[in-house]
Amino acid sequence: MKHEPIPRPAGDTRDHLIVIGNGMAGCRAVEELLARDPARYRVTIFGAEPLVNYNRIMLSPVLAGEKTFDEIVINGRDWYDGNGITLVSGDPIIAIDRDARTVTARSGIVMGYDRLLIATGSDPFIIPVPGKDLPGVISFRDMKDVEHMLAAANRGGSAVVIGGGLLGLEAAHGLSLRGMKVTVLHIMPTLMERQLDEAAGWLLKTALEARGQTILTGADTAAIVGEHHVEAVHLKDGTVIPADLVVMAVGIRPSVALAREAGLDVGRGIRVDDHMVTSDPAVLAVGECVEHDGQVYGLVAPLWDMCRALADGLTDAPSGYRPAATSTKLKVAGLDVFSAGDFSGGDGAEDIVLRDASRGIYKRLVVKDDRIVGAVLYGDTADGGWYFDLLRRGDSVAAIRDALIFGQAFASGGGVADPKAAVAALSDTAEICGCNGVTKGQIVSCIAKGAHSLDTVRATCKASASCGSCTGLVETLLALTLGDEVEAGPKTMCKCTSFGHDDVRREIVAQGMRSIPEVMQRLHWSTPDGCSSCRPALNYYLLCALPGEYVDDQQSRFVNERLHANIQKDGTYSVVPRMWGGLTSPKELRAIADVVEKFDAPMVKVTGGQRLDIFGIRKEDLPAVWADLNAAGMVSGHAYGKSLRTVKTCVGSEWCRFGTQDSTGLGVRIERATWGSWMPHKFKIAVSGCPRNCAEATIKDFGIVCVDSGYELHVGGNGGIKVRVTDLLCKVATEAEAMEMCAAFIQLYREEARYLERTAPWIERVGLAYVQSRLLPDVQARADLAARFVYSQSFSQDDPWAARVAGAEREHHAPMARFQPVGEMA
Repeated sequence: MKHEPIPRPAGDTRDHLIVIGNGMAGCRAVEELLARDPARYRVTIFGAEPLVNYNRIMLSPVLAGEKTFDEIVINGRDWYDGNGITLVSGDPIIAIDRDARTVTARSGIVMGYDRLLIATGSDPFIIPVPGKDLPGVISFRDMKDVEHMLAAANRGGSAVVIGGGLLGLEAAHGLSLRGMKVTVLHIMPTLMERQLDEAAGWLLKTALEARGQTILTGADTAAIVGEHHVEAVHLKDGTVIPADLVVMAVGIRPSVALAREAGLDVGRGIRVDDHMVTSDPAVLAVGECVEHDGQVYGLVAPLWDMCRALADGLTDAPSGYRPAATSTKLKVAGLDVFSAGDFSGGDGAEDIVLRDASRGIYKRLVVKDDRIVGAVLYGDTADGGWYFDLLRRGDSVAAIRDALIFGQAFASGGGVADPKAAVAALSDTAEICGCNGVTKGQIVSCIAKGAHSLDTVRATCKASASCGSCTGLVETLLALTLGDEVEAGPKTMCKCTSFGHDDVRREIVAQGMRSIPEVMQRLHWSTPDGCSSCRPALNYYLLCALPGEYVDDQQSRFVNERLHANIQKDGTYSVVPRMWGGLTSPKELRAIADVVEKFDAPMVKVTGGQRLDIFGIRKEDLPAVWADLNAAGMVSGHAYGKSLRTVKTCVGSEWCRFGTQDSTGLGVRIERATWGSWMPHKFKIAVSGCPRNCAEATIKDFGIVCVDSGYELHVGGNGGIKVRVTDLLCKVATEAEAMEMCAAFIQLYREEARYLERTAPWIERVGLAYVQSRLLPDVQARADLAARFVYSQSFSQDDPWAARVAGAEREHHAPMARFQPVGEMA
């Protein structure tokens, strides 16, 4: 069937630009074009995937569960619609007719163009070994590959990743986090040998092995075997590795088949000139599919330079693409690495090396004729941009050579570390955001034009909008450029409002607002129903401000809080009954065992909070599970909630020969008094019976360390991704004082912290001295805070499934009575 070209829209005389490829390079080129002359072209973009433009660099965090797809979208539907761009997704172009100036899509659409941009990217290289086409053998290039890996991880088993470069290691990291047993095969002796030297590669290998992965270097694959699905990988040395999934991540090749079939000049990539024009003046190409002066590129920075040169050419600007030196700053499985230039050494080259094995830091600078010619950093890459700037400009480092390896803040500060001075000393051409190719000069220009907050900088020039590793640098540039003005506009709650969290909380109280719709109406929300960011926050702020008056809006809670269980990656849920202070009984253990057998739960796990977690419960069984647990006197552990999670205890003076106080009894009393309280974030308490601190009280939100003379009270700890040791709040003499201080501290945190702000960042923001000033000098003020918490607890959540029986009846009033005003704190 012959398809006729789609005619030009009536009255539209603009040249038609068709872009083949809806990926990062194609859409970035369109962005650059729109920034120069938004009315110049009518734009149509064809994409092979049925998705909007997203950041492929961030596929690894999606695989690892650190981000969702929505969080890595670069341009949503509103961008296409707002700029008059026609997006044809899920329909790849299969043919180009250069004589007729048309393209044909797989669906049969034929469309004419005036200018054509090919941005087809690259194809994964599949090593030609027997079994490469077996089901279960995939690459790692797009969301479809991620979905295949997630499905395999849900089934469990073993994965083999062939390739020890960045993509391979990221795939291995994500699959390992998803519970698969992972083996990485790398044919070279050093991981990421193009970016790292032998020493840094060894550190990386050691760190990954410590996380449970098996790393085999010098491993040459002979065959992939399996009858109907992959079953194992055979190496040439005879090693056999079982595999339920094989991920090929051994490299990429420019995707040039379409251009070659169209008769364009193709070498390793599609050959282009300085304005990205191919051998056909009406056809351009950009990105990983391109060859310029014999070079092909797979890094982001040169691709962004190509896009700028292309847009200049399409809008008659004089500049063109000239390749510059490139650097590589990456986060591999959460580990920071950086490299630039030539680190192979050679005649006249000298090494300056810093090794700190205990901190996992390695820095190596290669210097020749008093100039940096190469750099490798592992573990601490903060100065990578500065080293690369010195390398690229060819600046002499003779005057600062003694301090060079310690970083810019030290070298620029004359032996005293000054991070702001270090950022100020960077040249305007120094790259700040590697993900989006944004320089210091571009960020400063963006700020000068009105972007006075981190969010507006991200929205305007995309600096810090992807992986976020450069956020600190961008914030420093804001502070250097604006001074105190950068603090004038606090971060808004979300895109629905111009109000910050503190403003909203203040206005709720000042205006006596009583519902989410009322808040949105009075504070002029831009969207009538809000969003998933602001609704949970507003629900919490109203609950905190109006105990007993405001009715909790369940639909404004996250799914785990709505269902009172933790959703797992396979769609089932885990249930955690509360065990007061970590204590349990034969009756409770029998009830848990009966639930596990009755509902065929595949796993029961002892948690770090001294409880039992029941995994694999189906959603429809949750009410029945809780009814059975309630009947045994057990209530929710709120392992899912922005609320009190656990009170961890040691056995204390009752059993331990080192115990100084009854830590178990105190922990149980505190937990019974504080459970069920909604908070800005999860909240953990621990009570240790002596300074040996077996309950780990000094990494909890509120920790008590018992000593002979009383109780040391600690606040603001965190044992998560960013470990923070507590600050000592004060010391008290009696258990009653400790319990009152706990209630007062919790209420101060509930009333003043921002939603989703844990106690650690809250205390870092307001300062320990401020918290002490609110709790220590004024006995009545402290008692008032504790009283407000006691009052709010009388309305706090009971059993989540309303299936209480006599044995599960919670104690509201008797435990609260233990929070009584007492005398001065020690």
